[in-house]
Amino acid sequence: MSRSNFVIAVYVENKYGVLTRVTSMFTRRGFNIDSLTVGETEDPDYSRITISLSGEKSDRIQLVSQLKKLYNVRKVVEITPDAGIKRELLLIKIKTVPETRSEIRDITEVFKAKIIDYSAGAMCIEITGDSNKIDAFIDNVKPFGIIEMCRTGIVALERGPESMLEK
Repeated sequence: MSRSNFVIAVYVENKYGVLTRVTSMFTRRGFNIDSLTVGETEDPDYSRITISLSGEKSDRIQLVSQLKKLYNVRKVVEITPDAGIKRELLLIKIKTVPETRSEIRDITEVFKAKIIDYSAGAMCIEITGDSNKIDAFIDNVKPFGIIEMCRTGIVALERGPESMLEK
């Protein structure tokens, strides 16, 4: 069997300890989470946990089944590449000198990123997109010197007019 990347969206009650229960299930079973994002949904009583990981198809089936059994979990959906929209956010601080500023601005423009802070020695840039776009941007600015960066991990929604809970 081959390993593949997959994304699972978990709709949970917005209660104390839910995130710990969900992540503990992965730890107990020896799965490594590539990225995890959590946020309140359109209903403040619920949060959405988006988990990106890699594994076998059997792992994915087992995880979804076991997540559905957890207390406070309302719904679990695997977001497939063709049925979902996935994005990440990157904040990155890059070293600048007068000779490199225009080139960094050009790269920022090509990637449709946004300069959000500018000083004599650094630029802070915000970029959103799929993981490949974020990786490509990082590769392009790495030669200038990355001072610091923070990446959110994947957030994802299924395409179409229904909410996750309506399916």
